[in-house]
Amino acid sequence: MEPQIRFCTSADGTGIAYATMGGGPPLVYLSSWAGNQEAEWEIPEGRAWHERLAHGRLWVQLDRRGTGASQREIEDLSLQAHVADVSAVVDHLGLGRFDLQGLSESASVAIAYAAQCPERVSRLVLLEPYPHGEDVVSPGEAHGLAELMRQNWSLGRRALADLVFPSGPMETQRWYTDSLRQFVSPEVAARYVEFHGSVDVRSFLPQVRAPTLVLHWRGDRNIPIAAGRAVAALIPDARLVSLEGRGSIVFSDISYLETIIQFLGEGRAAEPAAAVMATEDVHTILFTDVEGSTALTDRLGDAKARELLREHERIVREALKAHGGSEVKAMGDGFMASFSSATKALECAIAVQQAFAERNESAAEAIRVRIGLNAGEPIAENDDLFGASVNRAARIAAMAKGGEILVANVVRELAEGKEFMFGDRGETALRGFDDPVRLFEVRWRTEDGEEE
Repeated sequence: MEPQIRFCTSADGTGIAYATMGGGPPLVYLSSWAGNQEAEWEIPEGRAWHERLAHGRLWVQLDRRGTGASQREIEDLSLQAHVADVSAVVDHLGLGRFDLQGLSESASVAIAYAAQCPERVSRLVLLEPYPHGEDVVSPGEAHGLAELMRQNWSLGRRALADLVFPSGPMETQRWYTDSLRQFVSPEVAARYVEFHGSVDVRSFLPQVRAPTLVLHWRGDRNIPIAAGRAVAALIPDARLVSLEGRGSIVFSDISYLETIIQFLGEGRAAEPAAAVMATEDVHTILFTDVEGSTALTDRLGDAKARELLREHERIVREALKAHGGSEVKAMGDGFMASFSSATKALECAIAVQQAFAERNESAAEAIRVRIGLNAGEPIAENDDLFGASVNRAARIAAMAKGGEILVANVVRELAEGKEFMFGDRGETALRGFDDPVRLFEVRWRTEDGEEE
């Protein structure tokens, strides 16, 4: 699996980058301010950590404001600004309910979000959380480290690496200091250290309603396990799991991830809606995706790009309504929809492409949409669909070009005898699947009979 980087805008206009990977029940991960997906994927341990948690899920990871690929120059680093960033990303993806995971000071953001948006968070996972920054670092220590970063960034990075990885290894310390140099400025890093030492979520803890797993390493010298115990004690439905080790390198021993996966799986099994659909419930899954949406936003700006995406939403929703499709979710620059009939799904896909072709003839800015279809028996949960058939449909859409409709062989077979034209694209390997899939291009015609 490889992550896809996308962008959205938070409530105060700050640009936020986030990565998505996989498919299935969504898990939103808030890394610590000094971490981001690009840096973490540079090391094999980090890649393995992300891939294990992303297996069977839609994995979403934010680059915190001021860091990584997110907007670097920022004014507001308050707790509420971070909460707004989470809202921006999940709304941009069209997520209804999702699992949420935070590490260290980002656990504070996860706690605040879960307390304020209880209807959105299914399960909460907190790694090394603490109720109040002063529980883990004195104001004087935080101020001293922040000032060192401002005055001597090289020395400040090494000092922080020594704190986070007191026992090395040296390779990890070098990787950490280098990633800090690349992905955050000295001033923003200093302000995050101050945030870490002052953030206070004590008032939010009793308001968290989601089942919560608190993981804490017994030997952590930076955030003592007493802080984790205090968090677990104040959240009504929380359990604490203490782990052996110092906890500084969350990638070093990923066996504890099975505890997280089991906890998240309990949530799926406990909800009646998570039952597998009956064998007669075959769905044809349709994905749309606006080609080059990220480049479009960079070129036109957020406001104008959003206008075009709203046009995409209008056209697709009109076609779904006309052809009996059910919108499963909108994802900012794409849709996932479900049909009980492969014929109706194909008719809808053709109608969408015809509508965009007609629009693009006179529009100043063309919208080119990729469409992919697959059929199978997905899992229904919380008004969403999951499983291999859904993941394949998403992968097929990603392989299409703007203006194309690609379908799996099973869709062509379900529509056998209908007046659709298919072009054989041959056996194709889909990312994340061992067996290739035979794909077909749907050849559709405009009203004047010209083949597209």
